Amino acid sequence: MPNLFLRGWNWCCRFRHRCGYGVHSPSDFFLITFVVYERLAFYAYNLLHAKRKQVENLPHYREKTDRLLFRLVNYLQPRNMLEVGTGSGLSARYMSEAKHVPLCTFDEGKEHEEVISLLKDAPEVDYRCGNVLSLLRSRVEGQSCPDIVHIAFTPYYKEAFDMLLPYVTSRACFFIGSPYATKEKRQWWKQVVADSRTGVTFDLYDVGLVFFDKKRIKEHRIVNFL
Repeated sequence: MPNLFLRGWNWCCRFRHRCGYGVHSPSDFFLITFVVYERLAFYAYNLLHAKRKQVENLPHYREKTDRLLFRLVNYLQPRNMLEVGTGSGLSARYMSEAKHVPLCTFDEGKEHEEVISLLKDAPEVDYRCGNVLSLLRSRVEGQSCPDIVHIAFTPYYKEAFDMLLPYVTSRACFFIGSPYATKEKRQWWKQVVADSRTGVTFDLYDVGLVFFDKKRIKEHRIVNFL
């Protein structure tokens, strides 16, 4: 119930940031109105909805947010993807259904049988468990950063971001999961937005988007996605 009240409060605070109002960039307006607010039922929604109960005891987003990740991947058309903090595996599955390209997802500790079962029909997803930062280091050293990075259900969000930042290209987009989850993460998210190394950023409350195209003027967009 407190979470419901908090969402209601934040919806009111973000009321004027809905539907792309006040956004003058054509590309940003398109992203907000035709990707974030897209209401069409995509082909994979029913399939993935049926699988949610399999992993409901593991960390996951609400379905609305997972569907947003699907649309974002479908819009951005990445060549490869990386996820730090697998959680239930639902987000990896949604992203992989949107674009069948290699997706590495790393989680701390041991593998979960429920996640293995969920991902068995997604051969492009490489699910690995162990020390997340060691797995991440071995993945990025000597390589460019994947086009999409989802920093999700992990306490090592700062370390992961800092480790990946030197390898980003202008094509890269980071999905930052739950940037308002804690006071510490909220402060860190503000630092990411203000960082001179990042480009255009979007705050959708449940997820933050960070782009790195330095040809564009650095701007921050707040979007009412609650």
